Amino acid sequence: MITEFETRKHELLDECEVDRKVFGRVLPRLKAFMEPFLACFARQKQIDHAQTVVQGLLSDVEHKNVETIAYHFGQERMPLQYFMGVSEWDHQPLREELVRQVGEALGEPDGVIVFDPSSFPKSGSSSVGVERQWCGRLGKVENCQVAVYMGYVSSREHALVDTRLYLGKTWTQDRARCERAGVPQHIRHRTRHQLCLEMLAAHGDHLPHRWIAGDDEMGRPYWFRRRLHEQQERYLLAVPSNTQVRDLATEPPPYSGHGRYPTRPWQRVDDWRDSQAEGRWRRVDVRDGEKGPLVVEAIATPVVARTDKRQQGHQEVLVVIRYKARDEQVVKTDYYLSNADSQTPISDFARAAKAEHRIEECLQRAKSEAGLGDYEVRNWLGWQHHQTLSLIASWFLVTEARRGKKMDPRDYRPADSTRHCADPSATLSMRYPITTSVSMRTPAQTQPTCSPVSLETTQPVASVKYK
Repeated sequence: MITEFETRKHELLDECEVDRKVFGRVLPRLKAFMEPFLACFARQKQIDHAQTVVQGLLSDVEHKNVETIAYHFGQERMPLQYFMGVSEWDHQPLREELVRQVGEALGEPDGVIVFDPSSFPKSGSSSVGVERQWCGRLGKVENCQVAVYMGYVSSREHALVDTRLYLGKTWTQDRARCERAGVPQHIRHRTRHQLCLEMLAAHGDHLPHRWIAGDDEMGRPYWFRRRLHEQQERYLLAVPSNTQVRDLATEPPPYSGHGRYPTRPWQRVDDWRDSQAEGRWRRVDVRDGEKGPLVVEAIATPVVARTDKRQQGHQEVLVVIRYKARDEQVVKTDYYLSNADSQTPISDFARAAKAEHRIEECLQRAKSEAGLGDYEVRNWLGWQHHQTLSLIASWFLVTEARRGKKMDPRDYRPADSTRHCADPSATLSMRYPITTSVSMRTPAQTQPTCSPVSLETTQPVASVKYK
């Protein structure tokens, strides 16, 4: 038995070996991929430095800061450091081009825009935005920087598209400190939720979507959910377990005949969960997991939530999703509030909830493979430049991953080519069916920010309006 195991192990290891020629063919694709981004630069030296930095972020160096990247390619570090931290090239056109490409390549009518804050532990007090605040990476209050990321998720893939650095009031109220860090004068204090709304206003029309999703930090304040509702955005936002709601599916207490009519009592969402019968939970297959289909149990009910001012908010839907281990023990429970119609299928809520977790995969990929957190710059300009090029490098990894999933690996064919099937719809089962009966946000028809480049994109989705 041991001999058979060792033999099979060596066979599998041999299959994992990749010919060096395969990696040699990546560089021409990277060069073509970078063309529309490089067109945003005015000088040849800037173009050369941008190419070097992106290649370094995609390389196998351990710490992907500017100094390490320069030494990796045998270059002087000071010109590259000047390009990243001092040179005043505008990062915004590159991000707009990134959004355009992601919208074209991954855009689907039932796409999900996801917001998620991410922290970067830092020492000292000179780095822009650094202060003692909650650091999710360490699980405690610590000296760190916090950025809010905007991601896009569809059944095709998921990618980060933009970010904003959070500046606390200790920064924005100290103009001398901001000047030392190079923060532009027009930058004022914005909460993390306001930063999300800014990114949504800038890019929402270019990313076809049906849902806005986020973690419990995003869903906690009522005003943010109300603002999305007023903007006719359909949201599914996680909320803490102590959120108080009134279940509109239950009858209020009987009237005693005098005084005010009684109202439904407030109750915590976790208490509401405990009061539900087992027969009300529905099993939902939300996506393919590493060990097979990922199945969860979910339940939903129309509610009104208690606002920050202890008042009653607009009508929402409480969605509770629980995960069970193989022994049927509940290992995790998530709570969400949504402004979708109460008749929305529970499977739609479950898929949007799982899309919210995809941004965590995006951040992990960007940090581990594209050097998102490996910067050593301290000023505002350097942080924005590093983040922009890291997001671009991460997007290239997504395009390569989609290319690797093709049945026909030639560059010009779309992912998962089905040209060998006479009728793909008759042979393929779609986990994410696209229905035209539900309206959604219309992607804006914009011209490319820079000159276009041939990527593995599919045909643009049909435009329909969101209600």
